[in-house]
Amino acid sequence: MKELEERILKDGSVRPGDIIKVDNFLNHQIDIALIDRMAKEWKKLFADKEINKILTVEASGIALAAVTALEFSVPMVFAKKSATTNIDKEVYSAKVYSYTHQNEYNLIVSKKYLGPEDKVLIIDDVLANGKALEGLIAVVQSAGASVSGVGIAIEKGYMPGGKIVRDMGIQVESLAIIAHMDDQTGKIEFA
Repeated sequence: MKELEERILKDGSVRPGDIIKVDNFLNHQIDIALIDRMAKEWKKLFADKEINKILTVEASGIALAAVTALEFSVPMVFAKKSATTNIDKEVYSAKVYSYTHQNEYNLIVSKKYLGPEDKVLIIDDVLANGKALEGLIAVVQSAGASVSGVGIAIEKGYMPGGKIVRDMGIQVESLAIIAHMDDQTGKIEFA
């Protein structure tokens, strides 16, 4: 999606540790009009898929997934990263390692909100090593549901996550794929 690539070049930055910082329009302060156009693009890219639920992980994926769920006219569910006192006892969970936060956590989804009848589109902001995505896929599979596809805002194409998920036979549609980025020069190149 050319508009997203241009916005990354204009307002994004590269940080040490191979981090793409896009928090001024994508995952902290959010440009809802841009997110809406991204959701419309995913709607086109997954037009031939049966989808009755959108799934993401808290917190950065929630805005993307909510607007996408509105576009698809289906419910959105987000996997929590920690158990709270008000979450049901019956949950699906998967342990994942966060590249960005450099820590391990459990993804948790209540069994009330995901079941064998669900055809799930997973939406997330950034795909690098694919660990969060693998965890979300494991949660969907634990529920007996099926993954209809994965929509990613920004994929680090030089990292293994996209290949890992595509090799599972899952359709992955990334709206911007970074081929290379340099934290010394700040240069970003797209695939």
